[in-house]
Amino acid sequence: MSKKIPAFKSEDEEREFWATHDSTEYINWNKAERITFSNLKPSVKKISLRLPESMLEELKLLANKRDVPYQSLLKIFLAERIEKELASH
Repeated sequence: MSKKIPAFKSEDEEREFWATHDSTEYINWNKAERITFSNLKPSVKKISLRLPESMLEELKLLANKRDVPYQSLLKIFLAERIEKELASH
């Protein structure tokens, strides 16, 4: 029989609990089903990035040609490059 999962007062308390306890004592993973959360947006983190002004202007020019915000275009470029780098390793 699995142990009962305690009630948590906050996400931090729950995170701390699972960092120090084995989930197999609380959940029967053999009965687990895989599901997809297709409507979830990935969490984002704001960063500060210093770019040469000329690079930023060129990025804005390219974004304008594609009719997208330059920040979105930068994310697209980064995602493509990250995928390429990961595939090559």
